Amino acid sequence: MTVSRTTRVNLLISNGHFLSHFYMLTLPPMFIAWQRTFEVSFAQLGMALMLMSGMTALLQTPIGFLVDRHGARPFLVGGALLMSLSVAAMGFATSFWQILVLATLSGVGNSVIHPADYAILSGSVDKERIGRSFAVHTFSGNLGFAAAPPVTALLMLAIGWRGALMVVGFLGVPVVASILLQSGILKDQVRHEPAYEGAALSGRQLLTSRTMLLFFAFFALGAMAGGGVQSWLVTVLHTTKGMDLEVASSALTGYMAGSTVGVLVGGWFADQFKRHVLIFAVLLTVASSVLILAVNVLSLSGVATALVMFASGVAFGSSRTPRDVMLKDAAPPGQIGKVFGFVSAGLPLGGAITPVPFGMLIDHGHPELVLVLVAVILLTSLLCVGSAKASARAAPMVVSAAE
Repeated sequence: MTVSRTTRVNLLISNGHFLSHFYMLTLPPMFIAWQRTFEVSFAQLGMALMLMSGMTALLQTPIGFLVDRHGARPFLVGGALLMSLSVAAMGFATSFWQILVLATLSGVGNSVIHPADYAILSGSVDKERIGRSFAVHTFSGNLGFAAAPPVTALLMLAIGWRGALMVVGFLGVPVVASILLQSGILKDQVRHEPAYEGAALSGRQLLTSRTMLLFFAFFALGAMAGGGVQSWLVTVLHTTKGMDLEVASSALTGYMAGSTVGVLVGGWFADQFKRHVLIFAVLLTVASSVLILAVNVLSLSGVATALVMFASGVAFGSSRTPRDVMLKDAAPPGQIGKVFGFVSAGLPLGGAITPVPFGMLIDHGHPELVLVLVAVILLTSLLCVGSAKASARAAPMVVSAAE
């Protein structure tokens, strides 16, 4: 059976994206073992995650500039290899400061993934299939998040924390090798389209334009809402509805599963109904908000709550691929790397903002407001995406050749 070129591209890029998300959640299962081995506090342990995530978010935009200027493939191979070897090297650490240095290096490697992946997909996949390719890319990242904790924990039980890190780290090497060996099918984004009209901007002007700032806000607000649900849904349902923790956890599981399934639904729709991606994203975001409010207001059984949260997750997940497609369409030719590097940095930023304020609401005796605010944030994000789409349509942009 012959595998199509598009399928091969999707597999190569998605494998790298899976690793990126897998490694982000490889560290938390190590914390108890690290505390005993290195005699460090939980705050110090948290620094490892902070450095890995922080470097990823901080460097995505400058890496995006380099991807647009020099091509994505060398950065993808180098970044994925650095990410994998840094995790493997943690298994040899003799002091905790070495863990922190290696976590920082892994974050540097991880920062390459989003700008390079989207630049390659935009150049390698036919426009008729780009939505499904973006969906598979996001889906693989979700699988990486889901797989990391149980796989890492099982490996720790079998061969210890050092062996577990070496195994999962070195498993990235064949993935990187496959990307390198088949890099000939990975095409960079189209850099120039002479028919494209618009005022010439610098790269910095592009990223600080009204259109891109609105997309950044849309991504960040969506991550804020999603982070609120993931961090506090179990606590809210237990506190306000009296649900057992196991039942409340099943509602969160339903939401996460629905969000993962929804990504693939959104990819199919984005390809089939290209002219209606904005309407689709708006309707789904509204639907997700309404379903979240229904869980907050109505007296539902545990099973019904899980089903409603699953439906809310499907709606939320289905809006993500149209979001990515709209951003791609708004990006000037040859600028996918910096655009996705900058805008997708709103995801970790948004996810970091809401857990503490929502926790303070619960501390002050208002857990019932958490899901209300989640819905409000989601609905507010619609103002951003609608304005961004209108701005991109009214004033298309192109970046000067010097960039």
